[in-house]
Amino acid sequence: MTAYLLRRLIWVVLLLAGVSLATFVIFFQIPSNPAELVAGKNATPEMIANIERRLGLDQPWYVQYWRFLHRAIRGDLGFSYITQQEVAPILLAAFPVTLSLAIGAAIIWLAIGIPIGVLSALKPRSLPDRLAMIFALVGISTPVFWLGLVMLKVFADTLGCFPLGDYMEISRGGFFSWMHHLILPWITLAFLYAGWYARMTRANMLETLGEDYVRTARAKGLAEGKVVFKHVLRNSLTPVVTMFGMDLGYLLGGAVLTETVFGLPGIGGLAWRAIQQRDLPMVMGAVVFAAVFIILANLVVDLFYAVLDPRVRYR
Repeated sequence: MTAYLLRRLIWVVLLLAGVSLATFVIFFQIPSNPAELVAGKNATPEMIANIERRLGLDQPWYVQYWRFLHRAIRGDLGFSYITQQEVAPILLAAFPVTLSLAIGAAIIWLAIGIPIGVLSALKPRSLPDRLAMIFALVGISTPVFWLGLVMLKVFADTLGCFPLGDYMEISRGGFFSWMHHLILPWITLAFLYAGWYARMTRANMLETLGEDYVRTARAKGLAEGKVVFKHVLRNSLTPVVTMFGMDLGYLLGGAVLTETVFGLPGIGGLAWRAIQQRDLPMVMGAVVFAAVFIILANLVVDLFYAVLDPRVRYR
């Protein structure tokens, strides 16, 4: 296990370097000069040249990339071109918002998607099964930004049940106020993922129900509930765990559409504004931040396999 972890950690470093390099190369292919955006519309060529020297933009891209790596190893992600503030503290301040959104939505979609998938698999081709698959299809097909706008219009604007696009910190408004401000974003984001998890759980359970060891367990007289939960569901959850780790890692890096629609000051919103403003340090910081969570989520999922499936061993 120790050797496996060391190998994976080496791959983590290599992957982060590769992701950051790809982002750097893509950014420098964009036909625009960040110094012009910082200087403003009425800037003179001298002002633009001074800003380029101050920001290091007059150096070749590979020199700038090396400087970024050298600072990033120490935890320094540089300064924003637009705000002239350190990137790392800005991302850390926005992370609790993204974390609150991701964890709350994940709890809802797991609580809805997996039970629906289980019930649908136990009664295939029945009316509940068909209704469950219609729910899954609608959830998968509905765009998040459209559903978010509908939720805001109906429940926030028309009915006034929820705030109209806002975020409340727990330390400022308390737990219930914090939750009240996040219910609509949670439901909007969870509706999409619940459909995927319902379909995945149903497909895996139907496949597992046809295995020989399940028929043997039933032939021995084992209770149906024990067969379903101890043998079928446990073995069916391995692909679901993989998908959950990827999805949660991705969302911890920022849910751009949901955060933008509901005006949440999270990492996704920061990344979107940084892309629009050609703010390379902020873009790089958000990309590295998201990549770290996605890679670590994969590592945790691989380790969790050994808990779900005793046959899995790492050397």
